[in-house]
Amino acid sequence: MTSALDDPTLERHFKGHRDTITSVDFNCNMKQIVTGSMDSCLMIWNMKPQMRAYRFVGHKDAVMSVQFSPSGHLVASASRDKTVRLWVPSVKSESTVFRAHTGTVRSVNFSSDGQTLVTASDDKTIKVWTVHRQKFLFSLSQHINWVRCAKFSPDGRLIVSASDDKTVKIWDKTSRECIHSFYEHGGYVSYADFHPSGTCIAAASTDNTVKVWDIRSSKLLQHYQVHSAVVNGLAFHPSGNYLITASNDSTLKILDLVEGRLLYTLHGHQGPATCVAFSRTGDYFASGGSDEQVMVWRTNFDAADYGEVLKLQQRASGVEGDVPSANAGSKASLHGSTRHLQSQASEAAELTDGHGSRLGRRRRSSPGRSSQTSRGPSVSLLCPQQQQQQQQQQASPDGEVPTALANTLEHIVSQLDVLTQTVAILEQRLTLTEDKLKECIDNQHKISLQLQSKEGGGTHMPSEG
Repeated sequence: MTSALDDPTLERHFKGHRDTITSVDFNCNMKQIVTGSMDSCLMIWNMKPQMRAYRFVGHKDAVMSVQFSPSGHLVASASRDKTVRLWVPSVKSESTVFRAHTGTVRSVNFSSDGQTLVTASDDKTIKVWTVHRQKFLFSLSQHINWVRCAKFSPDGRLIVSASDDKTVKIWDKTSRECIHSFYEHGGYVSYADFHPSGTCIAAASTDNTVKVWDIRSSKLLQHYQVHSAVVNGLAFHPSGNYLITASNDSTLKILDLVEGRLLYTLHGHQGPATCVAFSRTGDYFASGGSDEQVMVWRTNFDAADYGEVLKLQQRASGVEGDVPSANAGSKASLHGSTRHLQSQASEAAELTDGHGSRLGRRRRSSPGRSSQTSRGPSVSLLCPQQQQQQQQQQASPDGEVPTALANTLEHIVSQLDVLTQTVAILEQRLTLTEDKLKECIDNQHKISLQLQSKEGGGTHMPSEG
């Protein structure tokens, strides 16, 4: 019987960009990945080995954001050259271009029906467009600084935006009004997105934190201070049970939203990890970094049926019989989401932080852990200085783990992180040494052939510069 929780594994990595990777996305058919880069190019990578990658050239400056349309027939890209392009992802690499903003376009996002686009810019505005003929529809302009990111909700009725004015805003697409602003971040907000159920949002910030809010009650549900540097991007697993984050501390972190805790720390990138995305089914995720590398990871840790896992957790913790009436009511209101189990995941996350009841662990340990992966300790992720501030919004973490033990576990994990980082660096150095050795052998072989040719035919060796 396979475990419901296994370590993620690095499956493939791609190199071809000449500068920092800024954005990554999967095609719905899982055959292709698109990336954008500061090198002004898009690249489309094929998941099948030996299939060539395609470089799309057109933008005059850095590409800040890329996304496949829901059908996979188009790719949208946003650039520092103030334009948005729509590409047909084929060998011809045809694109249509339109001037979208008066400043750098930081973000582009398709609605779930593929009919509209939302863009965000350094000109402090968010704009909505039709995909067909790129007709401008309307602007949203209450931010007072650069807008880093704007995303549609799963049902397309709301838009979330993240800005350097340190706010996250929720907009109603129909009324075109800002219906709520979240002010809790202490730094620029670099990225935000909707939970698959559409009832929650998560945001990443330069204050090194990730926060999750319920947009119905406008309350902070979860606060994660797991990175030691700026958090650049995040992505929800399609089940809604997990969140993955990318940071300047070179790591990816996988957060278990049901338990409200750090699950994995992944080392792979040499330098800042800049972006991350799950495939449409959640079986894979991809990350990009300032090391110009694109890494594709097999998820593994939620291989079992999501609904079954959730039922087991609830049975183990007795949550089913102890749900307060207020949460029972909100559970009913969640059922408008695209998948019923996503709504259960969202509700379970609420129960964790709102009532201090921890849902059961799926598995304690993993044999055969990969060198890139380390486990997070089973401790509360709410930092002490934030506890008092958030007492009115959520219950304090449970006290099951003594502080001394928690600190010891954190120290052990930090040492493991250093070791895994060291192993990754040594592996890279070994690869470089092997490449140099191969180059030397090839050069020796060429010199040998030239000498033989000279001796046999009396030809002169070419002079070396």
